[in-house]
Amino acid sequence: MSRILKKLSKIFSRGTAKTIKVCPRCHSPDITLSTKFDGWLTPEIYICKRCGYRGPIYLEISVEEETNADESTS
Repeated sequence: MSRILKKLSKIFSRGTAKTIKVCPRCHSPDITLSTKFDGWLTPEIYICKRCGYRGPIYLEISVEEETNADESTS
């Protein structure tokens, strides 16, 4: 029984990795919701402060993936 619980906890713990939202055009993490009401009253619209992208789509990158990529380029 404990083996099953260990496997289940391992499976569910994978989904708890920290992620950051980045712009789909310039990959900048400097992306924010356009208003406080986005997602509550209106669809979510994101604005990138670097390139000016405006739209409902964003990329999510896990923090672990980003640190691994930085280490491989060094």
